[in-house]
Amino acid sequence: MEEPVENQLNIELSEEIAEGIYSNLAIITHSNTEFVLDFIRVMPGVPKARVKSRIILTPEHAKRLMQAMEDNIEKFEAVNGRIKLQDGSAPGFPMNFGGPTAQA
Repeated sequence: MEEPVENQLNIELSEEIAEGIYSNLAIITHSNTEFVLDFIRVMPGVPKARVKSRIILTPEHAKRLMQAMEDNIEKFEAVNGRIKLQDGSAPGFPMNFGGPTAQA
């Protein structure tokens, strides 16, 4: 017979949060006490973008998140193949999203 798991955390996920928020740009800033992750949705042809979600983490939790992301990316790539980055993962991104440039 299994013993109950101690320190078990019950996590609730509301329907609204479960839908998620799409983001195709993240900006990370930090101070000596926290990391701020701003998730943004950039749309083609729209010169303005709005932060859709902001997450604030302690430096320790930011590092744990980075390690968890690295672990999950390794597992993803083991099954699905290497994720290809355009132009070597420079901070910039293609504003035309790889499609044709709009002309008037």
